Amino acid sequence: MEELVGSCVRCAHDVYCTAGFLNGILLDNKNILCFNCKDILNAMIKEESLEEENQN
Repeated sequence: MEELVGSCVRCAHDVYCTAGFLNGILLDNKNILCFNCKDILNAMIKEESLEEENQN
């Protein structure tokens, strides 16, 4: 069973809870981020940290 729980704060796609599991992540501020946007943001953070390492 799927239940709509909200929209992704980044891309505005609907995020569902499927069989009791959230198909995204709940942020500290109670907003929801879909898994796709989470992966994109993690890649951006990793890239930024690598750039900082290269500058030092």
